[in-house]
Amino acid sequence: MKPPLDAILLAAGQSRRMGYPKPLLRVGGETFLSQSIKSILSVLPRVIVVLGAHAARIRAGIASDSRIVVVDNPDWPAGQLSSLKAGLSAVDTEAAGVLVHLADHPLVRRETFERVIERFAQGCGAIVIARNAGKRGHPVIFARSVLRELIDAPADRGAKAVVDGDPSRVVYVDVDDPGVNLDLDTPADLLRAGLPAPPV
Repeated sequence: MKPPLDAILLAAGQSRRMGYPKPLLRVGGETFLSQSIKSILSVLPRVIVVLGAHAARIRAGIASDSRIVVVDNPDWPAGQLSSLKAGLSAVDTEAAGVLVHLADHPLVRRETFERVIERFAQGCGAIVIARNAGKRGHPVIFARSVLRELIDAPADRGAKAVVDGDPSRVVYVDVDDPGVNLDLDTPADLLRAGLPAPPV
């Protein structure tokens, strides 16, 4: 049996267009971050949360739980890849790979996580990506065999360079779950998604 996957939840962005830290926005009575953590921990044993902008404020809202590892990324202004690299530094050395998710995608269903993990366990590809309506999104699973490529990826292209580098090793899991590619970047995006506006 393969060792379990680790998970990285990226929550380091500035949320400039939202005007409020996106991990602390609310959905169903919980913050985006806590909802995402709960979803991941329902299917995997551990999650690494990467913080950057607003780190102290966001950290205060993270539950004390041995299954949650918090990593600070002082280089968060360099972009998402820098946060992914920070998270990779904390991945268990025995993990078969890592599931990567974004804290501003809190509406992804548990069943979607389960399907992506199940497909990865079948050994069909080194990179497994959730896709809805023909558009790829998150979560994404990277096998251990490609983690070094992520670490070495060019900053201007990020993980996309690894995903697009060899399409033959990429497997898509088509799901009826708009949450996998629902971008919530502005207050107007929240309104369209039927979510509360940022606190004033």
